[in-house]
Amino acid sequence: MSDHDQLELATLAGGCFWCTEAVFKRVKGVESVTPGYAASQIPNPSYEQVCSGKTGAAEAVQIRYDPRVISYEQLLDIFWHIHDPTTLNRQGNDVGTQYRSAIFYHDDEQRRIALASKEALERARTYRDPIVTEIVPFSNFYPAEDYHRDYYDRHPNQPYCMIVITPKVQKLLREYTPVVKEDQAHA
Repeated sequence: MSDHDQLELATLAGGCFWCTEAVFKRVKGVESVTPGYAASQIPNPSYEQVCSGKTGAAEAVQIRYDPRVISYEQLLDIFWHIHDPTTLNRQGNDVGTQYRSAIFYHDDEQRRIALASKEALERARTYRDPIVTEIVPFSNFYPAEDYHRDYYDRHPNQPYCMIVITPKVQKLLREYTPVVKEDQAHA
C-alpha cells in the first residue's frame, strides 16, 4: 500500500475558498487543497453560476491529508477558528449562501467527530452567538476554475488578500505553530 492510499479527504466550507485554501495548504500532513464548489444542484457549475446563489453550491475546499500526521479533529479545530461559524450565509463582506459555513462529512466517523467538536465549542461558549455551521453528508464537489487555485500565493498584494486572507494566515501561524509546515512559517 502506498502513502497515497493512506490519505483521507475532508470537505469544508468557511466562506471564501481563497481564505480556506491559503490556511490549510500551510498545515503539516495536508497533501493538497483544492478550491471548488460543494453541494451543487447542477453539475460542474461556474464561478458566475455559484455567485448567482441559484446553484445551492458553497465555496469549499477539499483537503487531502495524511491522518498519521494530522487528525480530522485537528483540521476541524483550525476550521472553527479561522472563520466565523456564527454568521449565516456570510463571512465578513462576502454575503450569500455560497459563503455559508459547512462541514461535508464523508462517513459516519467524520459526522461523529464534527458533531462532537461543535458541541464542545458550544459547551465552552467559545462564541457569543450560536454556531450556524451546517454538518451535512457530502454529496458532490467540483473543482473551481484554475484562476482560483493558489490565489493568495499568486496575489498576496491584492487588497482582498491583504485585508481578509493575510490575517487568517497569520492567525494560523501564531496559534497553530506546531502544525504549520516549516517552509510555510511566514505570511
